[in-house]
Amino acid sequence: MVIKTAAELNKLIREALLAAGADERNANRVAEALVSSTLRGVDTHGILHLPSYVEKIQNGEIVPTAWPEIRQEDATSALVAGNWTFGHVTAKYAIEVAIEKAASHNLAVVSAVQLNHIGRLGEYAEIAAANEMLAVIWAGGYGVEEPVAVPYGGRERVLSTNPISMGFPVGDGPPIVIDYATTVIAGSKVLTARDKNEQLPPGSIVDKNGNPSTDPVDYLEGGSLLPFGGHKGYALMLAVEFLARILPAADAFATEEKRGGPTFRHSGVTMMVLKADLFQSLTDYSARMEDLGNQVRSVPPAPGFDEVILPGDLEARAEEARKRDGIPIADALWERLETLAESLGVDID
Repeated sequence: MVIKTAAELNKLIREALLAAGADERNANRVAEALVSSTLRGVDTHGILHLPSYVEKIQNGEIVPTAWPEIRQEDATSALVAGNWTFGHVTAKYAIEVAIEKAASHNLAVVSAVQLNHIGRLGEYAEIAAANEMLAVIWAGGYGVEEPVAVPYGGRERVLSTNPISMGFPVGDGPPIVIDYATTVIAGSKVLTARDKNEQLPPGSIVDKNGNPSTDPVDYLEGGSLLPFGGHKGYALMLAVEFLARILPAADAFATEEKRGGPTFRHSGVTMMVLKADLFQSLTDYSARMEDLGNQVRSVPPAPGFDEVILPGDLEARAEEARKRDGIPIADALWERLETLAESLGVDID
């Protein structure tokens, strides 16, 4: 295990992306996003993606010097086109547009298209919360060309993980942030289970014939991920697709060969932001949120649990620990990063 600081990882990401053809503002933003996810313990959306981003620049999926722009807007809504730059750049641009509009008009809805991978949805909810805004974020369209999930009662892939995030500011404390896929598990967990020769949790996949399975090989041989919560999770998965892909007509912008690649070419994201003090003073809102949080955390834990926590607590603790103790990087991942840096002519500490 290798231990690195946030500053060291930020420097590596920036320099690697600049060497691969990105401009300063894009490299800075992607470094910010990847380090933020890694700091908060969400390693699945952190620095491990750097090699794939460089590859996508090289094969034309990402335009590393492009910048997003507003294609359509009014006082409380906007449609942002990313122009195939890094998804993290476009998504942050979109949430900032939404926050600016909501600041003047109480609420706003902004959608973004022509995306690449936008990373951890919870980051954008956190940005809204830091501006005393509530946010709900939907991301979909990933399964148009390469579906991974079956609909409830089906046995053929048609949808994807379709994540959703919500963020709520809580006075002076860390925000409550909900961020999860609408499938029971992500595809990366299937690969991890296969590599460890482990079984998957019951109810997370079906095989190619639609039969329940716990064997990761069955998924890799044509099986599918299942929506969480049966028909209820499936309905939410569909709602995400409606709001993220259909509402902004993301498919209409997927016209350039290679751009976005098969997974992200048709993807879209929709963000709804509203003021926390929409119906009461911010002081009263914050007091009510803090009271609710204290009430929930004070519930005695059930057998097998040490405490009751709120969404976002674990990430806040991970960030505190990793800022203090450093960020652990698996040896195999660090070797890949060293190889990448060497191929780009970047010095790595």
